[in-house]
Amino acid sequence: MDERGVTEEILSGNVAGKLLRSPDATTGVVVLSGSSGRVDIARARLFAGERASALALQWFGGEGQVPGICEIPLETFSAATDFLVGLGCRRIVYVGTSKGAEASLLAATHDPRIDAVVAISPTSVVWGNIGPGRDGIRWPERSSWTLKGLPYPFVPTDPDWSKEYVDGLVSYRGLFQHCLKIFKDEASKATIPVETAVAEIVLVAGGDDALWPSLDFAETIVRRRKDAGKTTRLVSAPDAGHRILLPGENTSRSGSHAHGGNDPADASLGRQAWGYIRDLP
Repeated sequence: MDERGVTEEILSGNVAGKLLRSPDATTGVVVLSGSSGRVDIARARLFAGERASALALQWFGGEGQVPGICEIPLETFSAATDFLVGLGCRRIVYVGTSKGAEASLLAATHDPRIDAVVAISPTSVVWGNIGPGRDGIRWPERSSWTLKGLPYPFVPTDPDWSKEYVDGLVSYRGLFQHCLKIFKDEASKATIPVETAVAEIVLVAGGDDALWPSLDFAETIVRRRKDAGKTTRLVSAPDAGHRILLPGENTSRSGSHAHGGNDPADASLGRQAWGYIRDLP
């Protein structure tokens, strides 16, 4: 227990990860990392510092879980919401980055108990699996998610795509843009129906994202919700990349793919976004 009375508990089983429980908290925050599989305890502590109970969820790669992001049941996130509601949290906020943002937006379209979503470096459509499934097989490609046991529609990737590089590392931005063009029918079916979500949505995206075109995705989300009569907060910067840093964070860059942006720009956008995010809990 720290000086604020926050306790930390390691969770396993149906809901896995680490819980930072704030005394008398009425808001519960589910923190979802991206494809690194990191249990983002540091980010959860930011929200515990705002007197919320924060759950850094391990949603793949753990004991009894799928090793990669492949056909993850969306019920995984419903269980996390159940858990926080069971602690007495009356307001539920999801904070997801990259694939975690994809999961957060999807979860909100299917669970009206989610009051707010912060989608950092988001996507507007569902993509295929990253890493192997339960059977250890990486290909043929499958959906990242299931709902009620059925695979969610997804945009496939083109295995013959020619790699592009930024700062000597592979940039996948062009791959995602290419696949949206050549798989238009699949992209239509895989569109995340954000206009149906009752949750308040804050999007954070950098215009120099080298992993995927998150600012384009975010602007698509804003348009879809505006057409449905709903407002969406978009916080962006042209020189920030995929790795947005909230105050105090120093997340390392991947050595296997390009992020774009730069440390000062990524941190500046994170500070700007935090001014809106911290009001949600």
